[in-house]
Amino acid sequence: MSKPRVIRPGLPAAVPQTAMVMAAGLGKRMRPLTATRPKPLIKVAGKTLLDHTLDHLRDAGVRRAVVNVHYLADTLRGHLESVKGLDIVVSDERAQLLETGGGLMKAKPLLGTEPILVVNSDNFWLDGPIDALSLLAARWNPAEMDVLLLLVPLARAHCHRGQGDFHIASDGRITSRRRAGRLAPFVFIGVQILNPAILEDAPDGPFSTMLFWERAIAAGRAFGVVHQGLWVDVGTPAAIARAEALLIDG
Repeated sequence: MSKPRVIRPGLPAAVPQTAMVMAAGLGKRMRPLTATRPKPLIKVAGKTLLDHTLDHLRDAGVRRAVVNVHYLADTLRGHLESVKGLDIVVSDERAQLLETGGGLMKAKPLLGTEPILVVNSDNFWLDGPIDALSLLAARWNPAEMDVLLLLVPLARAHCHRGQGDFHIASDGRITSRRRAGRLAPFVFIGVQILNPAILEDAPDGPFSTMLFWERAIAAGRAFGVVHQGLWVDVGTPAAIARAEALLIDG
């Protein structure tokens, strides 16, 4: 039986019941580990990255996960068949890798008309005083936003080699993206809520979710909320040990 919708004390909003789990990437930076397995099935502390993500969804009360697959799709499908406590639906991209935006568009008929929780399957985070998904749900306000991104300060982005992604105002509104040659104070960490109404007027084939973000930023309807726990960019084999050390440290 599915868990009831989770409503945390002081956080009245329920987490969206449908999540899109991005699991179709090639994992090139994780080679050679991804030569024989898809990146979401790389293990951290004895559990696959995908299972860490699905555990977060299940614990937050998400009931249905749409998972896209491309690289070593049969291996991923086989793993998903063993998942308990979530209704798993596969969006098959074996014919063409569609990137994040194209993957959302292909899966759109499966996602419904309610706000969509979108999570990268190769994510690794530890919750703080308030779990990340409940924090997002509590901040979500469809009257003023189409996009809500989970962010961490660049200084707390463990193993992340980038220079930041966004600038935000005091109310959380995303004001701009990072400019070339400069740092931005906040990093997107692969968890977001989207208004499904923005999944319109998209190009055919592969493209990035950034297309939707830029539209929302231009309209003043893109916001960020700062994660209160820890996050590790597990993008390379070396980052696995760092993630495991943080997990041991609590």
